[in-house]
Amino acid sequence: MSKRKKQIQGALGKVSSMYPSKERPLAVPPAGSDLKPVMGDPGIPYLGNTLEALADPLRSAMKRFDRYGQVSWSGALGMNMVTLIGPDAIEAVWMNRNKAFSSELGWEPMIGPFFRRGVMLMDFDEHMQHRRIMQQAFSRPRLNGYLDIMTPHIEKTLANWQVGKGFHMYSNTKDLTLSLATEVFMGAHVSEAEAHRLERAFEAAVRGGQAIVRKDVGNWTWAQGLRGREVLQEYFRSEIPLRRGNDRDDLFSVLCNSESDEGESFTDEDIVNHMIFVMMAAHDTSTIALSMMTYFLGRHPEWQQRLREESLALNKPTIDYDDIDKLPSMELAFKETLRLNAPVGMLFRMAIEDTEICGHFIPKGTLLAIHPWATMLRKEWWPNPTHFDPERFSAERREDKVHRFAWAPFGGGAHKCIGLYFGGMEVKSILHQMLQRFEWTVPAGYKPVLTYGTGPTPADGLPIDIRHRTL
Repeated sequence: MSKRKKQIQGALGKVSSMYPSKERPLAVPPAGSDLKPVMGDPGIPYLGNTLEALADPLRSAMKRFDRYGQVSWSGALGMNMVTLIGPDAIEAVWMNRNKAFSSELGWEPMIGPFFRRGVMLMDFDEHMQHRRIMQQAFSRPRLNGYLDIMTPHIEKTLANWQVGKGFHMYSNTKDLTLSLATEVFMGAHVSEAEAHRLERAFEAAVRGGQAIVRKDVGNWTWAQGLRGREVLQEYFRSEIPLRRGNDRDDLFSVLCNSESDEGESFTDEDIVNHMIFVMMAAHDTSTIALSMMTYFLGRHPEWQQRLREESLALNKPTIDYDDIDKLPSMELAFKETLRLNAPVGMLFRMAIEDTEICGHFIPKGTLLAIHPWATMLRKEWWPNPTHFDPERFSAERREDKVHRFAWAPFGGGAHKCIGLYFGGMEVKSILHQMLQRFEWTVPAGYKPVLTYGTGPTPADGLPIDIRHRTL
């Protein structure tokens, strides 16, 4: 997204926030229930508070918390949406002990047409069945195999980076992680032209969920996303017969041949749906985490040097999976980056029966927006919450232990991110090589202009000053 587009969003959001929308209850609680109503306001007609949220989702969420508390509601694209900020509210929905919340129905109006039937968009017994099979693709031996595929590709890409002043770290990181996803997930035999075609289709599908006009109209964002989904479906379907029965290490082949301990396996259609979803989940989140981690390390050179010294002490230009635990400072900085700039800022559910959250009445059919990003930046649970302080996760402090869901960038409950170890491995293996090759700083006074995709994303490409290290 261009800075100009971000400026336009900001102006529209400011105008939207001035609309005289009256506070009222979402619904009247059942008589005698002792439940409180969820308070909020509908915003401007149809769009609700969407423009304000697009302009600055974190500020919008924080304002709602300050006004209404952990549970509030607002209008959004013709729907009423309840926003949940705070570990108690998040826990109630993620743990879903009464099975009152649907992930499939929650995500459907957001990204359903592009990532339908991905493992995150499934519920209950079916979700657990698919997760059992998919877990085979993220076992320790498989992660080792993926890292073997990634390592030479990372080396080659970093060696070709044209570094200097104003180097767009987010844009270059995005190119790297997308090409890694193509290679690791689809296999190195994909031609360069085909890889670029699939990457463009994949990016269109990701952008589709960000559309305001959510109709298949012309060449607009939603329509482009649908066309991208069609390209990906066609490719994966055509390739499945070639992948069945082989012993390749790419994720596509692994999914085609995985079985759970009970002998369950995926149908062709399952594989297509899971591949499209995993491409999105693995690429977007790693790009945000790695690029923003380099930003914080550029602003805090003492931490950059601390991580570099640990990497150099390994005396290995690249790392194996077993080496990841030998980089404890990198783990601290990684956790703090995910807290400050959660790669998945909001997650969605829908209430499938009348229920309650933190004593508030939630009627059946309510769309729920779970906000771990805002939760991880609230002073109620985190001392000095906007300050970059990786030591808050050290064994001596463990500020995240204030609540099991105070730090929750990977979700929780049955839907906790299945690829969390893959994502950490990818980010750390790239950063380990970067620390040995480069040094970087952030220009004085610079802060990235953030927009919102799967999470808070630099709209300006994240320009930093980076140079080759002098050995």
